[in-house]
Parts: sequence; structure tokens; C-alpha cells
Amino acid sequence: MFRDKGLAFKLILFILVCTVSIFGVAFAYDYYTSRDTVLKNVEENAANLTLSTVHQIESILKSVERVSLNTAALIEQQSFTAPELVSLVETMVSRNREIYGMTVSFEPYAFDPESLYFAPYTCRTPDGRIRSYPPEYFAYPYFYWDWYQLPKELGRPVWTEPYFDEGAGNAVMSTFSTPFYRHRDGGNRFQGVSTADLSLEWLADVVRQVKIYETGYAFLISQNGVFVTHPHTELIMRRSIFSIAEERLDYRLREVGRAMIRGERGFVSITDFVSGKKSWLYYAPLPSSKWAIGVIFPEDELFADVNQLGRQVLTIGGVGFLVLAFIVAWIAQTITRPLRSLADTTVAIAHGNLDIDLPEFPSRDEIGKLTNSFRDMRAALKEYIQNLAATTAAKERMESELKIARVIQMSFLPKQFPRLSHRYSLEISAKLEPAREIGGDFYDYFLMDSSHLLVTAGDVSDKGIPAALFMAVTKTLIKGMAEPGMEPSTILEKVNRELCLENESMMFVTLFCGILDLETGEFRYSNAGHCPPILLPSRETPAWLDTPAGFVLGVDEDSSYETSGIFLAPGDGIFLYTDGVTEAKSASNNFFSEQGLLELVRSNGEASADELVHTVFSTVTDFCAGVPLFDDVTILAVRYRGTKHPQNGGLETWK
Repeated sequence: MFRDKGLAFKLILFILVCTVSIFGVAFAYDYYTSRDTVLKNVEENAANLTLSTVHQIESILKSVERVSLNTAALIEQQSFTAPELVSLVETMVSRNREIYGMTVSFEPYAFDPESLYFAPYTCRTPDGRIRSYPPEYFAYPYFYWDWYQLPKELGRPVWTEPYFDEGAGNAVMSTFSTPFYRHRDGGNRFQGVSTADLSLEWLADVVRQVKIYETGYAFLISQNGVFVTHPHTELIMRRSIFSIAEERLDYRLREVGRAMIRGERGFVSITDFVSGKKSWLYYAPLPSSKWAIGVIFPEDELFADVNQLGRQVLTIGGVGFLVLAFIVAWIAQTITRPLRSLADTTVAIAHGNLDIDLPEFPSRDEIGKLTNSFRDMRAALKEYIQNLAATTAAKERMESELKIARVIQMSFLPKQFPRLSHRYSLEISAKLEPAREIGGDFYDYFLMDSSHLLVTAGDVSDKGIPAALFMAVTKTLIKGMAEPGMEPSTILEKVNRELCLENESMMFVTLFCGILDLETGEFRYSNAGHCPPILLPSRETPAWLDTPAGFVLGVDEDSSYETSGIFLAPGDGIFLYTDGVTEAKSASNNFFSEQGLLELVRSNGEASADELVHTVFSTVTDFCAGVPLFDDVTILAVRYRGTKHPQNGGLETWK
């Protein structure tokens, strides 16, 4: 989309995009850094505020607990009459304003052997007066209630879950109950409980005094997650934090509720389950009652100052961006106007008009230097076109000569099967593919006499025309010096001495030379640094042929070579190749490798010579798909079929 736009447009776009990017990164960094700073301060303030409220509530709870504990201790230490107990309860309630109500409840018949119930109760009325109920007023089985059963069964003081006390207190409250005992029959026997009631409405007033921004608030939950206090009174004693989480499928709120009732503290991001706004919650435990307090901080109010500052910065940045865009556009147009004129001229030059006049720019800046460079380029281009025509003609002649050289080189290689006596049966197949137009690999096979076949495969150290010439010389020397009855090692020594003469370029050739006796199947061979062939037994697995060591040809005229021999049974064969096969590379830069070649030959061990050559060559070609050959590829396979003679009525059988 921007490819066809002018330089001025691209320059303006580039500068403005970079400016916006830098400003955006700086703004984002400043904004989020400010948020983190505010959040850290809020968390610290929330912790202080919450813990201060916790301490305030704890002091109230401790006061309530002390009254219950002290009363229980008094009853354990001395005996009281019924009026004295009623007076004691009234005194405790009147002198401790944080206590809503109080009772001393005895086990059945524990206070009076003739009375099943004994539980004098005193509480505060809504107008602040003290009201007492005689012991006989509560003639009901109070000893089944939680505030009585829990301390009795646990054997320790406990805070009860919030409940509505109907009939006496007529208020939502929580009770701290302390068991008291009497020493009888050699042990302590449970006698009853001393309770102190805490009005949750009065406690809610304490929590409600916690001021958090405009709409923030605090709440209390019991040890089971039930709301003890909350600004929305319809939640108190009716809902729990877990029921709300289940209703809203808010798994985050459920995890927070679990952490709160476990007595943990934390500062987390949640969605306010009342307003639905994104908020932050700080929660902490109340150790005495195992309740927990939570403080909600609305996020929009939390970051109001940061957001306001961000809007101001964006406004200032937007105005600055418009001013910068105007300045950049003016500068870009001033700079690119001469370039547009120069571009129009160079278009004409690109279309072949090398005589057009270039615009004159008196300045010595980059545009003036560029104009002079184009003027020099125009002159150089004229000269280059003239030279290019001559070079192209020379290159075409060279390519034509290389094609002819390739045809000549390939014509050196044998293409026809040697004419054998009707007594012998043999298969020979070969394939050569140069890496360039012409290469340095070669192969050859010919009859030294009527029953001896010579086969060779070689690889010259270089590529191209020098390698092709050295290959032609080597192939010619082998054919000219090989005489009947001569050992392969002798042939290599004679060829080596000839190649070493005046070899100033120090080119060399690796060569494998073998002679097959078609009458007996004996195969005698020698090697000059060439890749070891693969033996192809007809009834066994193909394997590497053990070759004698020998130095390459063309380097040391005193090098000597050894001859080894094996007997080929009918159906056995020899597979020759050059390192262009094993060192062929794939697109993933992997080598075909010697092991890969051996496995491929083994999987085609029963194939004919022609089938084997075709299979190996096509497999290597597919392996190098998409990658040019790095080295010449040469393959030669010989399959010996033995001698034949008519017998059994003219049928042919094999030795």
C-alpha cells in the first residue's frame, strides 16, 4: 500500500509513527508506574486501615470475653444465691456498655435440685435501659442451643455463629460462652456457662465508620462465611460469601472467601459482588472470633487521579503531535522537492534516454552530490553498455564451447557393452552426472583379451575444464598401458609415473582398477585412494570390499600399489562409485553417507546391474532435490553371470 507513495509521505509517516511510538511507550510506562505506585500506597493504607479496625473490634471482643471469663471464674470460686446471681448479671451488663446482654445458665438441677432450668438474663433495651428477666422466665431447654452446647462439648470458651435471639434480646447477636465447673467427686464437673452477647447492629456501626473513598465499604463474615455486617442489610445473616460466589459463578470470589475463613490476609482484585464494578479487596482475620473483615476499594475511584492526569497528558500530547506533523510535513516537502525533479530525470535515463539533461542544483549538499553522481553514472552507463555487448558475445561463445566440451567428454565414456564370447555372460551398467558443465569423474571398461575385462572408476581432484583434461589424460593412459597379463597394481604404477611428469598444477586422481577373469570368475584389483567398492554376493548380504591401501595418482612418482583378489561366483557383482554419491547433500544439509549407500544397495542386492544403477542414481537425485550437485556423481555396476556350455539336450546351465 505504501510502496507507491512518495518519499515525503514516507518520511512524514516514519517520523510521526516513531514519535507516537516513543510517546506511547513513555505514557504507558508513566501511567502503569503511577498505577503501581498508587496501588502500593493503597495496599499499605488499606492494611493500616483494616488492621486498625481489626484492633478496634478485637478490643471490643476482648472486653466482652473478659466479662464472660471473669463471671465464670467468680461462680467457680464461690456460691451465689438466686438474687445474688441476678444482681451480678445486672451489674456486669450495666458497667460494660459493649455488652448487649448476659446470662448465667446452669445444668438441669445443678443450681436448684428442684429446678430443671435456671438462667437469669439481662439485656439492653433499644432506648438504652437495662432490663432483667428472672430465672424462671426461660423455662425452655436452652441447654440444646449452640451457645450452651459448644462450650460444654469443647470444654473451652467459644464465639457462636451470629443468630437472632427471639424472646429476650430480640436482636441479631453473637454470644461468647465460657463453661464453668465445680470440684466434686475428685474431679471438675460441668455446671453451666456464663455468656456475654454482642449486638451485631452495634458492631455494624463500628464497621460502618470505616470510610473508603466515595462508595467503598467494609464488611465482616463469620467463620463459616456468613455476612455478619454489610452496608446492604439484606445480606446480613441471610447470605454467605460462598452462596454469592456460586450464584454468580465467580470462582475468584470463592477462593477469596476460603482464604478469609482460613485466617489469611491479602490484597486482591475482584468484581464487587454488590455493585458489579471492578474493585480491590483487602481482607484480614479477627483472631478472637475467627471472623474476617474485608474492605472494598472501587478501582475507578482508586485510580481517579491517575486517569485524570493521563487524560491531561494525552490532550497535551495530541496538540503537540499536530504541531509536529505540520513542521515535519513542511520540512519533508522542502527536502524532497529537488529529489522529485531528479527522480523524473532518472526515469527517462532508465528508459534508455542517456542524452537527457540533468537538473542543475548549485548546492553542495547530498542532493547536489547525487546529481553529479547520476551525471557520472550516465557516462559510465554508456561505456558499460558498449562493453556489455562485447562481453555477452564472448560469454555466448564460451558457453557454446563448454557444451561442445561436455559432448566430447561424455563421448569418451563407453556406452556399448563389450563384445564377449558366447561362452560368457556378464551385465555392466554405468551412469555419470557432472556437477558442472564438465567434470573430473570417469569410468571405463574394456576387454584386455578374450577373457579378461578391465573396469575402472576415478575422480580428479578439481572440477571444470582442468579436471576434464586431466581425466581425459588419465583415461587414455589406462587404456594405452593396460596389456594382457598385467596386474592392476602395475597398471596404476605406470599411469602414476606418467601423470607425475610435469604436473606443475599438482592435480591428482583417485582410481580403482579391477580385472575380471571371465573364465574363472577371479577378480583382481588395486586401489589408489579411491572409495572402497561394494561386493554384491548373490546369496549373501552386500558388504564393503576390502581394498589394499594406495596413494592417489599424480603426486608421488615412487608410489607403489598392491593387488588383491577374490573369486566371484555366478550372480556375484561389484558396485563402483565416486564420493559424489556419499557426499551428496540434502536441503537440510545432511549427507547421503556411506552407510546410506550400503543400506540402499543391500535393499536392492538381487537387482540387475542396470536396475541397481538406475535405483541408486534416482535415490541420490531425490535426496538432493532442490540442491545443486556439489560433486560429480559416478556409478558403475558389474554383475558376473559365469560361463555357459550346452548339455542336457542343448539346455544352458551355469557353473
